Amino acid sequence: MSFFSFGQTAEIDIILNDAETRKKAEHKTEDGKKDKYFLFYDGETVSGKVNVTLKNPGKRLEHQGIKIEFIGQIELYYDRGNHHEFVSLVKDLARPGEMAQSQTFDFEFTHVEKPYESYTGQNVKLRYFLRATISRRLNDICKEMDIVVHTLSTYPELNSSIKMEVGIEDCLHIEFEYNKSKYHLKDVIVGKIYFLLVRIKIKHMEIDIIKRETTGTGPNVYHENDTIAKYEIMDGAPVRGESIPIRLFLAGYEMTPTMRDINKKFSVRYYLNLVLIDEEERRYFKQQEITLWRKGDIVRKSMSHQAAVASQRFEGSASAEKALSQAKEEEN
Repeated sequence: MSFFSFGQTAEIDIILNDAETRKKAEHKTEDGKKDKYFLFYDGETVSGKVNVTLKNPGKRLEHQGIKIEFIGQIELYYDRGNHHEFVSLVKDLARPGEMAQSQTFDFEFTHVEKPYESYTGQNVKLRYFLRATISRRLNDICKEMDIVVHTLSTYPELNSSIKMEVGIEDCLHIEFEYNKSKYHLKDVIVGKIYFLLVRIKIKHMEIDIIKRETTGTGPNVYHENDTIAKYEIMDGAPVRGESIPIRLFLAGYEMTPTMRDINKKFSVRYYLNLVLIDEEERRYFKQQEITLWRKGDIVRKSMSHQAAVASQRFEGSASAEKALSQAKEEEN
């Protein structure tokens, strides 16, 4: 959006150098709509041009300097107006003076650190954007341009299966097992449910994927639970000794990687929720957290090896060397 002084005298445009070739990604806006934005990864250079077009040719534009900023910020909706910046880079494009004609300024932010994934949630928004500003005595002239950042991971070295039990003494004993605890966003959850003891009449059973967004700290903590998917396992009564296979494809659902304590402002976690409903409409459930990560098979050829190394370390497991070798393999 642009903000102009009365009798606006100039217009700003921001154009990326690789705008014609850079991939775009869909991202949800605050009002729930989806727009496409240029996609970047951690460590990639952001460069381009700022075009300043004078509205009244022949009339000079007096200014106090022209600059461009690269900003990463978190906004908590309950604390609007108070933006928490975790990345803030500035390039001066012109010193204070006068412009007699339209001009173009080049800019480059090299190997920019972008540590977190872009995110728009129920109570929080994490965004990256470029902001060009012509400083003036009364009203500055500004133009912002949002980009989207994805964080990439390599395959986790430790990925143990999940085994759990649901039990009510002398009434119900169920064991369920999932093939692993960490899944990439296009993965398939494979599992099995074993009915060891069934003395209550179960009429329905499902697995839900629940997204839990936590914002704030201390007394100002807000939790938002959102059911992303419902997968019906069975409709009808199971018998003792029966086992039911599960295959849940994640690619069809809108999910982000798991985010833990992002800049000490918010977290996004995902849970598998096993729900059983008996004939008297009583509900029994068991919940287990899973970790979601973005697979690094979309590393662009234009992405430098340095960016691949920086792309994202999987929590406590993936090494920078592994990320680099994976990027090399996928470029070949």
